[in-house]
Amino acid sequence: ALIEPQRPIPDSLVVTDAAGKPLKLASLRGRWLMISVDGSACDRACVTKLYFMRQVRATQGPERDRVVEVWLRTDAGNVADVIEKAYPDTRKLIADPAALAAWLPVDAGTTLTDHIFVVDPNGNLMMRFPKDPNPSKIKGDITKLLKWSSIG
Repeated sequence: ALIEPQRPIPDSLVVTDAAGKPLKLASLRGRWLMISVDGSACDRACVTKLYFMRQVRATQGPERDRVVEVWLRTDAGNVADVIEKAYPDTRKLIADPAALAAWLPVDAGTTLTDHIFVVDPNGNLMMRFPKDPNPSKIKGDITKLLKWSSIG
């Protein structure tokens, strides 16, 4: 679903990286962001979204460097080693769930953890994939965005 109107990343949205260093999420502007929101425990649905994001990015060929996978964790718990090893290129950041809920819209009857979100290189939230998406459709949409966009 296209997000209308687009929602810029709030300047006040500060996340924490793996080293415990705070940074503004808006500092990731300049590339396409595929964002998943989940707790650090990462259940089966979480792993599925991380897998889809990794695979969709990998299928973009030479354009894949324009896309960044971001996992916004809603707590500071430990991430399982198997997930760390399987998704080394995914940015694993800790964010305040209330701040995310204020920025990221969800479908009726769903939660933040059900969706994959897309942010354009200008820092605008512009797309949301539904719960249990078809990865082929995600790939097609991302391919079109990269083909027709000269930014990021």
